[in-house]
Amino acid sequence: MELEFLKALVVIFGVSAFVVFILGRLNIPSIVGFLIAGIILGPHGFGFIEDVHKVELLAEIGVILLMFTIGLEFSMRNLMMLRAQVIGGGIMQVTLTTGLVVLLSFFFLKQGLNAAIFNGFLVALSSTAIVLKLLMDRAEINSPHGRTSVGILIFQDLCVIPFMLLVPVLAGDGGGIKEITFTMLKAVTVVGVVLFSARWAVPRILHEIVKSRSRELFIITIILLCIGTAFLTSKLGLSLALGAFLAGIVISESEYASQAISDILPFKESFTGMFFISVGMLMDTGFLVSNVGTVITVVCAILMLKTVTGMLSASIAGQSMRVSMQTGLYLSQVGEFSFVLAVAGKSAGLLTEYAYQLFLSSSVLTMILTPFIASASPSISAWLVSRSPMKRLEQMKRSREKGGYPTKRSGHVIIVGFGINGRNLARVLRESGIPYVVLEMNANTVKKMKEKEEPIYYGDGTSAEILHKMGIHKTKALVIAISDAAATRRIVQIAKHENPVLHIIVRTRYVAEVDELINLGATEVIPEEFETSIEIFSKVLHHYHIPRNVITEHIDNVRKDSYNVLRTVELPKKHLSERHEFLKDIETETYLIRESSKADGHTLKELHLRAETGVTIIAVQRGEEIYQNPSANFLLKTGDVILLIGKKEDINRAIEYLESDRFLVTKYYL
Repeated sequence: MELEFLKALVVIFGVSAFVVFILGRLNIPSIVGFLIAGIILGPHGFGFIEDVHKVELLAEIGVILLMFTIGLEFSMRNLMMLRAQVIGGGIMQVTLTTGLVVLLSFFFLKQGLNAAIFNGFLVALSSTAIVLKLLMDRAEINSPHGRTSVGILIFQDLCVIPFMLLVPVLAGDGGGIKEITFTMLKAVTVVGVVLFSARWAVPRILHEIVKSRSRELFIITIILLCIGTAFLTSKLGLSLALGAFLAGIVISESEYASQAISDILPFKESFTGMFFISVGMLMDTGFLVSNVGTVITVVCAILMLKTVTGMLSASIAGQSMRVSMQTGLYLSQVGEFSFVLAVAGKSAGLLTEYAYQLFLSSSVLTMILTPFIASASPSISAWLVSRSPMKRLEQMKRSREKGGYPTKRSGHVIIVGFGINGRNLARVLRESGIPYVVLEMNANTVKKMKEKEEPIYYGDGTSAEILHKMGIHKTKALVIAISDAAATRRIVQIAKHENPVLHIIVRTRYVAEVDELINLGATEVIPEEFETSIEIFSKVLHHYHIPRNVITEHIDNVRKDSYNVLRTVELPKKHLSERHEFLKDIETETYLIRESSKADGHTLKELHLRAETGVTIIAVQRGEEIYQNPSANFLLKTGDVILLIGKKEDINRAIEYLESDRFLVTKYYL
């Protein structure tokens, strides 16, 4: 049995590696590769793995570790910041999707009301595992559509609890109000314990563990907290994945979250792949071939319905139509927890065998299509929003926003995005007396900053109409500091078209974006990772006493031609050592003139320090004042601190000289 399981693992990883490698060459995401590998390996494919249950345990561990690392990325503060998306957007998305599916199932498919409600539960959930992996891989977690998608996904995961509790009720097998109420109270208790642990217990435990300086003990403790919390929540009637997510939230409140992520990440990537493979194994290719028309119809219906409900939910949560559309596209697939519900529903008689297989085939196909939909979502959302009906909806939405746009303003700076970069720029501009306006899509930020009298306005920079109202034709500079790469490209394109002579500065996290943004019309593109590199090497060169003008030269060489020096991994032709050879042995040292010092009451000329030792005094500190390059007639006094520069051995000789009577003899002799 053990050898058979090991053989299964070898086959799974071997075929998966081959499929992912081939698809990677075609720029197809690894998630699709894992799903296709599962279809090939499963009992309905080539039958390499006949017993899917052999990998279900590893797949379950994969989901646990994935949700745990997601929890590590989100602190309680971040979750509170997402409360509008979690509560407003989440409730609306689940309610709308469930309601529309119920209507379609009841009136068009002629199913019973209970079965129709259960269908709504199945379709309402989206794939947390797939969407969050795509958002993290594309560095879009902090983008507007990323934050909204995450908020709605969190609410969907919480909905798994009541959905599971309602399955026996819908099936007519009991599970009355008392049982449901009792389980919900248990869920609330678990969340309360988690909040207490996040604040008090776990940080103290981890602190004691870290004090032992045992990396092995730290990893074991982190895994114990993850799996232990998941096991506890499972025993209390909640999902394993929710427990793992809560465990991640707990640890995220401590200062050890980053170390925990780095230790768990290798395990997560391996086991998460197993999860997607196991999902692919569920798909019956024979059923798909026999019912291809029906399956495609259901897939299209799911994608369209969930895109619309996701878009409406994000819009109600305060997002622009473009961001709302992109959110709907990201949430258009069926979720992994729907498979758990489907199994329970089939056992309870809410799903026939045909409906179960139709659901599995359709769900797996929506998952396979998700990475492609996500890649195309910026273009799709931009195109749809440019259509007349969507334009009217956007105008109606903006008309309800409080506060008009700036009028009669010229020569100002437009800042798109009010994160850290935007705030810092605004502060400097304000102190410099340069007029500016800010465009931000976070309604809460706009409201708070308005109260502080910031010239900030709500709006989407990808709208030419909004940019007109911000004075794009009369502005001198446009600074784009947002985390949405697709939106950034669109803003640059529109702004350059509206004002061809506009100076456009763009901050981006992506090196690959530099050339395209320059081609679209950006004047300067500042990739964060390269600016970090510049900061690092400039400090290192400064530490090695490289002349400041040489450091500046290197910085200018890196920045010109769109950071091409760093991007091509080419070093300057001339070695740095050749430019600062004469400084390599130079050091600085300070010396305090004490009351008993022989230098007290004498001028620098009388010391003859340079002639006797080769060391120069370049500055003198007296109290709060600093005298740079003091003259030869500068009179030293008790308490003065002199700054010496020279070779190390010369400085040592100078200190000995100052503490001796030699320079006095020299003085009297002269």
